[in-house]
Amino acid sequence: MIVGIGIDVTQVSRFTHAAGRRGLLERVFTPAEQDASMQRMAGRFAAKEAFAKALGAPTGLVWTDVEVRKDDDGKPYFACTGTVAALVAERGIATIHLSITHDAGIAAAMVVCES
Repeated sequence: MIVGIGIDVTQVSRFTHAAGRRGLLERVFTPAEQDASMQRMAGRFAAKEAFAKALGAPTGLVWTDVEVRKDDDGKPYFACTGTVAALVAERGIATIHLSITHDAGIAAAMVVCES
């Protein structure tokens, strides 16, 4: 059963400009996530935003308690810890589907959470 759906679109140039603000990258991304181009990081940001929406946009979630990773085939997925893992367990979420795309200066992500 679907527990939540979220989608987000991020303009890469706007994200790049925002990334220049002091401490933003450290608040939003784990060190492992900061190793990529701004386009890829904009996609990861969109993924985290879409995931938060799929969870119902609750307050109190720590951005670095969810990390966007990719499997051996390049498919993106979330690794959850702390506040995010607790909410996922509380909501009975067993499977999280994530899709990220980039085109024409836009990064977009879609998340579907299933119990």
